[in-house]
Parts: sequence; structure tokens; C-alpha cells
Amino acid sequence: MRPAGRGMLDSLYFEYPAFPARRAPGHETGREDCTVAIVGAGPIGMTAALTLARYGIASVLLDRKDTFNDGSRAICIARPSFHILEQIGAVDAFLSKSLGWTRGKSFYRDRQIYEFDMPHTANDKYLPMYNLQQQYIEQFLHDAIAAEPLIDMRWQSDAIAISQTDDDVSLRITSPFGEYTLDARYVLAADGARSPLRSLMGLRLQGENYEGHYVIADVRMQHDYPTERRAFFEPKSNPGGTVLVHKQPDDIWRVDYQLKPAESGADATREDNIRARVAAILDEIGHTGPWDLEWWSIYTANTLALDDYRHGRVLFVGDSAHIVPIFGVRGLNNGLADAFNAGWKLGYVLNGWASPALLDSYTPERRGATLDVFANAGKSTRFMTPPTRGHRIVREAVLSLALRHDFARAFADPRQMQPYTYAGSPLSTASDQPGPRVGAFAPNVRRADGSFLLDGPAEGFRLLLFSNDDHAAIGACALADLHLLDPQLRTTVLATTSDAANIYHATSGGAVLLRPDLHIAARFARIDGAAIRRALAKALGAAA
Repeated sequence: MRPAGRGMLDSLYFEYPAFPARRAPGHETGREDCTVAIVGAGPIGMTAALTLARYGIASVLLDRKDTFNDGSRAICIARPSFHILEQIGAVDAFLSKSLGWTRGKSFYRDRQIYEFDMPHTANDKYLPMYNLQQQYIEQFLHDAIAAEPLIDMRWQSDAIAISQTDDDVSLRITSPFGEYTLDARYVLAADGARSPLRSLMGLRLQGENYEGHYVIADVRMQHDYPTERRAFFEPKSNPGGTVLVHKQPDDIWRVDYQLKPAESGADATREDNIRARVAAILDEIGHTGPWDLEWWSIYTANTLALDDYRHGRVLFVGDSAHIVPIFGVRGLNNGLADAFNAGWKLGYVLNGWASPALLDSYTPERRGATLDVFANAGKSTRFMTPPTRGHRIVREAVLSLALRHDFARAFADPRQMQPYTYAGSPLSTASDQPGPRVGAFAPNVRRADGSFLLDGPAEGFRLLLFSNDDHAAIGACALADLHLLDPQLRTTVLATTSDAANIYHATSGGAVLLRPDLHIAARFARIDGAAIRRALAKALGAAA
């Protein structure tokens, strides 16, 4: 919603484009073929399309709207997501506009009770977290798509029916130019929390709905507080509730505040009430200057997911597959990981580098990540928005203790998003070596020339070999046929005296196999061609 007198897309800082509908080949013939159809051109659908394009796979990207989503919505992008943005060739614009941060603070009434610093070392190429409004996220991804000939983007195109066989999926598309059928080998459903495709297929999300409601308000003001997360428990401006404050580019500030149980959502979102509540919050954080109201909405926390993210040749990604609470900034980041996971696997299958069995790993990996989010974000949600009187009493007791005792302060930890470890994935080869776990996101390393170990676009698997011997002689004969399994495989030789060897706990003759999404597929104490081939085949979906 926007203030009276302004249009739905009349922003104080962002100019929304209007994308015209256009006539597609299917309008002429009634039917059209494509390799992959992606329904939903938000951040998740666009990331999936760009990932597929990196593997040479063409896609048709459909969206029922004629512009980007309004309001700031998702604003926090985590370090692993920046690696995804780098791999799909879109990261530069994000780096130039977003605001990076490492620190957060929590307050109880008028006193600070907790402060956290997210880990960040010289070996990390990106900061732990960046703030950027969703309009810019979508604009920058769209700019990357506009330069990619393999992506056919169609606005004002709505999928109104779906059916599938063992060989393809048929979508009925309607647009201002009429209807046509689009036949795709695979479909990615990225059409959001209210996913029409999910409804058309008779699928329902399962899980828990929380009773607490939050108002989200974007405010424009000049305020010199640094970029960091601030959480206020029971402040004077919102007695008995919580308030969150985040700085964004263009002097825009996100203010989230919890409604009282008896408050009506309709009353709470009236403009006069929004202005009064926001004014009280800004006064409490010390802002005495002018401010403008940009946009607002209302939010309810949920932990909901499909039982299976893959149904035949249809893969659900992002909010169409799961809805997670905002606390810990996991929604967007979890969805980007879905898109990249589905994208590289489809790329391998469609290029003939892996069998369709590789896609069987999509649900266990990404639903496993969602359940991990539920476990962590659920704890944060119950603390931020106590669902019962008992929870409220416990929270008040904990916060009171936190004023005087260190042990109680950690309960105010927001449990910020961390990359999920695919330890139990069917693609992982177990290892008992010390150091980074198999399935974990690979640690990055700054190299002597200033570059980073994980630099580069999405391509294929990476094999890290650790040795002090002559590089040309290391296992050449034993490893030569790995490219028969993965033509995209890259091999990097690292000295055992390097920082990388120390970080990976690798000794001379050791090896680490990284997946295209930079998760560790396998680790080896010594270079063993047969063992590496087996691990690579398993990571490509072959039976163990």
C-alpha cells in the first residue's frame, strides 16, 4: 500500500518499468515447444533462468504482471547468495548498490542486551549480509537476462492450465494476444507463495501458521545510524511487542513492528495509524528530522512446505515450494539456493551429462534445507512473536534476566541464515576426515594474486588437488578419464603449504571434489583415481 494521492507504483525512489506483452510463436500456431518453461519472473525464476543459460539451456520465462514486485519485500542477501549471483554473471550491479553489514544489536526496553558479529575473514570475498530492496534485486537480474539470448522473457503471460506426460509438460498460456499451449520438457514453478501452478496441480503446503502479525513500513529519511540489524523488544513505541529496523540504499529504512493480538489488521494498516506508529518508533531511535512514508504491508509468520518439491517434470522453487518466516532472512536466500540447485541439475540432465536420476536429489536436498530453516527460524519466530501466554511469560523472564546475566542474552540471537549442509544427500560421499564437512558450502580462500579459490562462473564440478610435487605429474593418468563423466570438470592444484590446504585440513596427496553449487561432494586423504571417479559418478546421480 502507498499513501493517499499516490499510485500503486508511485515510489519515492524507484521508477517501475512497464513491460509490454508481445506476440509469441505459439500465438500463430496454437502450440509451441521449449526446453524449460519457468513460471514466475521474480528473483527466484530469473535466477533459475540465468543458471540454465550458463549451461547452454534455453528457457521461456513467464510472468502474469507487467513490471517488478512493488515494495522492498525481501531485502537481505546473504554471502552464499552473492556467490550464486557471481556464478550467474549478475553480481557486479548488486555490489555497487547494496549495503553490506556484519553486526546486529538487540535491545530490551531502553537497554542493549545483545550484540552479534557474523564471521568475516580475509578469506571471505563477500560480507555476511547485504541490504537491497527487492525492486533492485529484480531489476539487476532482469538486466542480466536482457543480455542473455537463451532466455525468452514474456510479461503479461499467465499459465492457466497444466498437464504432463512421461515426456513433457503442457502449459496453457493466456496473454493480451490470446491463448496458446506451451510444451516443455521441464517446468520450474517459481510463481510465489500463492502459486497458481501449485493449486492447478491440487497440491497444498503443510505446516504451521503463527498468530502474530507484523506491519512492514518503508520510510525515506536521512539518518546516520550504520547499516546493521536492530531489534527492539518491548520498546516504548510498541509496548509488549517487537520492532526491527534495517537501513537500505537511497535513504530508505525498513521498519517492522509487531501488532498486539487484539489489533485488527485492517485498522493497523490505515495510513493514519501507520504514520502514528512509525513516528513513535523513529522518535525512539533518535530521528528528529523529516521523513516520508514510502510503502507498507502486513505480514504473518508461517512455516509451510510441500511434501515433495518435484512432481514428475515439474519442480517447485522458492515460495511456491515453501514459506518461511522473515526472521533470520532465510526466505529469499533459501529460494535462490533452490533455483541454483534445480538449475545446475537440469543443465546436466538436459546436456546429457547426467541421467534424470540426478533430479531425484532435488527434494531431499532442498526440502532438507527448508526443514533446517523451520527449526531455526521457528525458534526465532516463537521468541519474536510468542504464540501463547506461556511463551510470552518465558520471553519476558529471559529478557529481564538478559539485563544482568550473559547466559540469557543469547536467546535474543536472531539465528541469521547459514548455508545448509547436504550431509545426508544421496549425492554425497561420506568422509571422516577433519575439517570442512562433506555436504557443506566450500570455504573460500584468498590466493596470493588477490583472486579467490571459488571465483568464476557456473560451469561444472571442481577438483582440488593438494601436492608439493610437479603439477603436471599429479595423478594425470589416474584422473584423465574424469572428463568423460563431466566435460565441465576443472582441476586446481594447490600446494600443501597454502592457506587452502590449512583451511581444508589437506595433506600432500589429498583431494576435495566440489559440486557446481560449491558444496563439498567428497574428500580424499590421497589422490585415488578410482575413488574420485566413484564419488563423481555418485554426485551426478548414479547409484552407489
